[in-house]
Amino acid sequence: MPTTSPAPTAAHDELITTYLPLVGYAVNSMASRIPRHVPRDDLMSAGMLGLTQAAQAYDDSTGVPFDRFARMRIKGALLDELRSRDWASRSVRRNARRMQAARDTVIAREGRAPNLDETAAEMGVGLDEARRLVDDVHRGTVLNYESLTVDGVDEVLPAHESTPEHQLLDRERQGILLDAIAELPERLQVVINAYFFEERAMANIAEELGVTESRISQMRSEAFEMIRTAMTMTLESTPAPEEERPNSRAARRRAGYYAAVATASTIGQRLDRVPAMAA
Repeated sequence: MPTTSPAPTAAHDELITTYLPLVGYAVNSMASRIPRHVPRDDLMSAGMLGLTQAAQAYDDSTGVPFDRFARMRIKGALLDELRSRDWASRSVRRNARRMQAARDTVIAREGRAPNLDETAAEMGVGLDEARRLVDDVHRGTVLNYESLTVDGVDEVLPAHESTPEHQLLDRERQGILLDAIAELPERLQVVINAYFFEERAMANIAEELGVTESRISQMRSEAFEMIRTAMTMTLESTPAPEEERPNSRAARRRAGYYAAVATASTIGQRLDRVPAMAA
């Protein structure tokens, strides 16, 4: 649970009062992406803590507008609150692995990405159960991807006004994100899953893969760039970026990855996989 902060000064109190609506906006945005059993009051308390900390730490000499600075602090406080609950832990990760294993089996057998009916049949569960599992896995992915955006991929899933058109576009982006993570080369996928979904230390991941922590950092950055490029190409139907050595093994691997993400699912399948936000 979040820690307490010192009482704000009069100047801080004025900032908090003026920008209080930012807390409600952030909580409303996040509440649509998490299980309903998470108390809204706890999220509001965490958001208020983040706003208070922002008011205390803000330095206007940096030239950064306070609302932008406060949004990041509020978002961080909400994520800390959610992580402390560990609601998207072993069961969600286990179901994600089950679904991916079933999907991989169908791909190997049929030579194409399966729809949800086929994935459910391969798993031996009903369609309603598969939809529930997809919902849980998706919510876990979105929450953990919030961590990924804090580390530097924020433009991949930009914030929009909550109109129906923007919600559909956001759902498609998130569906492509699921594909982009699933299609990563095995070792890069291990790094992303271990670092963001299992929240393991870099030293632990490095030991597992038999490399240095510096190499894990490089692999994480490489995965970020591949995810970003694949999502941009898929969303905007743009060609792959030019490679300095197009015939190199690394270039061919990236090209194969981008093609796999682009063909992993249709728009309809992505929207079916990613539930609509609650009103």
